[in-house]
Amino acid sequence: MEKMDWNNLLNEKRRRDSERNTEQNEFEKDELPSDHRNEFERDYDRIMSSSSLRRLQDKAQVFPLQTSDFIRTRLTHSMEVSAIARSFGVWLDDWLLEIEEIEEKDLGKIPSILATAGLVHDIGNPPYGHYGEDVIKKWFKKYFEDEEKKDEEKKLDLDENQKNDFIHFDGNAQGLRILTQLQVLNDKYGINFTYATLSVLLKYPFDSSNKYSKEKKKFGYFQHDKNIGLDIINQTTKMQGKRNPLTYFLEAADDIAYLGADIEDGVKKKLIPWESVFNKLISSKQEDDKTIDLYKDINEKNLYKTVYIAYKMDIDKLHQKHNQAKKDGFPDYLLTSVQNFKAWAQGQMIKEVKNVFIKDYNVIIQGNFNIKDPNAEDSNIEYLDKDFISETENAKNLDVLLRSLLKDYVFCSREVLSLELVGDSVLSDLLNMFIKECITEIDCNFETDSRSKAGKLFKMISENFVFIHLMNDKFPDKKTKKKLNDLSLYEKLLLITDFISGMTDSYALDLHQKLKGVKMP
Repeated sequence: MEKMDWNNLLNEKRRRDSERNTEQNEFEKDELPSDHRNEFERDYDRIMSSSSLRRLQDKAQVFPLQTSDFIRTRLTHSMEVSAIARSFGVWLDDWLLEIEEIEEKDLGKIPSILATAGLVHDIGNPPYGHYGEDVIKKWFKKYFEDEEKKDEEKKLDLDENQKNDFIHFDGNAQGLRILTQLQVLNDKYGINFTYATLSVLLKYPFDSSNKYSKEKKKFGYFQHDKNIGLDIINQTTKMQGKRNPLTYFLEAADDIAYLGADIEDGVKKKLIPWESVFNKLISSKQEDDKTIDLYKDINEKNLYKTVYIAYKMDIDKLHQKHNQAKKDGFPDYLLTSVQNFKAWAQGQMIKEVKNVFIKDYNVIIQGNFNIKDPNAEDSNIEYLDKDFISETENAKNLDVLLRSLLKDYVFCSREVLSLELVGDSVLSDLLNMFIKECITEIDCNFETDSRSKAGKLFKMISENFVFIHLMNDKFPDKKTKKKLNDLSLYEKLLLITDFISGMTDSYALDLHQKLKGVKMP
């Protein structure tokens, strides 16, 4: 049975290495001996000072437009994911060395890859969290429908797969664009990460034409970036549509980080009544250890009871800490209690993730994790919905409990809903202005006539993004740079989504208010 090779999965090459001339490559090699870092640590350091990463400090995790420095942003969430992912990598290093899948010279590479991947995994997310993704999807779906109704004889100059790129807009695919092109430094290769790091970030290793993409509305790279996506696959996993094994650890680290942290933030904002919630867990004691089938009789009482039975001794200890903090008069003992609970719950899930990887390693390295029939035509439709946490009953029940708390108390709160509605108005209006009133109406070159409304709007677009979109294959040869009218409709729409999705929550709101006349420039 064909399987992935760790030598390929730890590929230290970069796209620039593969395409630049020999003289330039030799120059870079001469510089490397003085660098004590491995290639993946260099990835981490490259992105750390980037503007794209800094923007995450003003992008919502759950609560947009926050003034409190306690509540997590996308940046603080990403730092936590990076720490958990790196910890997985340290453990995985030792285990793979023990079973002789990697060599001693490879030690330290996997933790560095996972730390970097964790730090940038949300770098492509638009303003206002995942709801921002939904707004963009909804807007483009209506836009294409309305445009086709105007003149049924005149079809838009896009094929179905190009339309799907926008109708199913995905922050993961946008993240790949940022890392490989938009976070420009010296040339067209963007931040120029190693193939190994990019491979781990390719959570959905196919484009929007894939059957999974059409059914699940998730994909890994835009049609425009298809060659980049295929290049990453060919350089690492060498298996079309199959995830890099390290991607499962990245996904697990993401889930483990946000489930605990979002609940902590919910308690801090007094949305989750933690005293009541914790008491429900403690009062779920049962005389015998009969396991409850969560999926036959799913209700709140049984869910709490199932978790208590599975982790009885640990939860009793947490109860003692909870009572002690209350007795000692901690000014915010509920926050102390939920932080202890979060740390414990994350520890349990981390342990289960390791167990699943060990148990299923052979099918994971073959790219067949959770695929019932690897040869079936639709075998890829379900497997990406599976993860390590859901593979063990105890961790799955704990995962369900945490998600239910967020669903019941946080995501439905008036504060979250009202801020999401603000985000809806902001993003929808910006898309209306920059696409309907600017990019699809404009008829000029890069030096736009700023006397027209379209021209004025065009001047608002980031010069960096315009520059990148107009560069030719011989970038940065400015003498032969393309003109705006050389771009197809598809490329113009990409330009606007690059611009708007790259905004921070505050910048999007500020620009919207200025363009609507609510606020003076």
